Amino acid sequence: MVALDGYAEWGGVDPKVKWVGTFEKETGCKVSLRFYDPRQEEKPGDFAPSSFDVVSATPEVGGRLMAEGRAAPLNTALLTGYDKIPKRLRTLPSVTRGEQVYGVPYVWATNEVLYDSGKVRSAGPESLFEDKGPVLLRDRPLSLADAALVLKARGADIEDPFDLTDDQLDAAADLFRAGDAGSRLYWRDPIQVVQAFATGSVRLAQATPYHADVLSHGHKPVKVAGDRPVTGWADAWMLSAQAPHPSCAYKWLDFTASADVQRKVSAWMGLAPANPEACTGAARRICADYEVGEPGAFKDVYFAVRPEAYDKWVGHWSRIVP
Repeated sequence: MVALDGYAEWGGVDPKVKWVGTFEKETGCKVSLRFYDPRQEEKPGDFAPSSFDVVSATPEVGGRLMAEGRAAPLNTALLTGYDKIPKRLRTLPSVTRGEQVYGVPYVWATNEVLYDSGKVRSAGPESLFEDKGPVLLRDRPLSLADAALVLKARGADIEDPFDLTDDQLDAAADLFRAGDAGSRLYWRDPIQVVQAFATGSVRLAQATPYHADVLSHGHKPVKVAGDRPVTGWADAWMLSAQAPHPSCAYKWLDFTASADVQRKVSAWMGLAPANPEACTGAARRICADYEVGEPGAFKDVYFAVRPEAYDKWVGHWSRIVP
């Protein structure tokens, strides 16, 4: 198994947070786990397909695995929890190719504009790119899509912010470079967002509704700008095209689609569960943040997909954040 940190827990960080051991007891399968850093988005694609069974894939990683034939199409009839996942998530381009399904959505989130209401009266997507810092932005090449949405609002002929022409991509990158570069800071660990607002070191940030919830419970005057559209992402479990243990792999895919496991990972990570039946107990608060199961949960959300010209996105980003 190749996983993002926090997506397959043994109880090593918190003895109460564990589900891998339960899987082993219930199925008799033994788990050998490797973690990868989402900043090294290509790493899972570098593993030989025969060296792992399943991977928790970001849209960037999943897109590469599908494009290179390293992920196997799934027989979803073998997954009892699959149909409980909303169709919008099940049919995302980040987990499908044509009529084939390659990924089982696990958790998802949206990128929102958060602002300190004690310093800013109101805010929207354009506020992130005004020359009034400090502003905190997510350190990820696909953040260029958030700039593309601003261009779209200004009248640019952009249908999907993850599908840009070279000129549109250049213009999106220029928004990040405009003005005082020192007014923009970049976060990798979600805790950096909470710390920045808690210490008053930023006015605005690109973050998630859960960040705002945590800060509000800490009595910080942080609000979420209600402007839409926004970008979002959904991470999924995928099966290797040369999985050495396909039977156990399918058992893991089925296990992690269950409400019980998704409830645990949602509460642990502060991300929305793909399966709405997980929205009880410890995950209830997170589900409320993301309006899971509500009609407007996915309204005007552009979910991330690996762009065809992804290398160009990475190139631009490396010049924005050296």
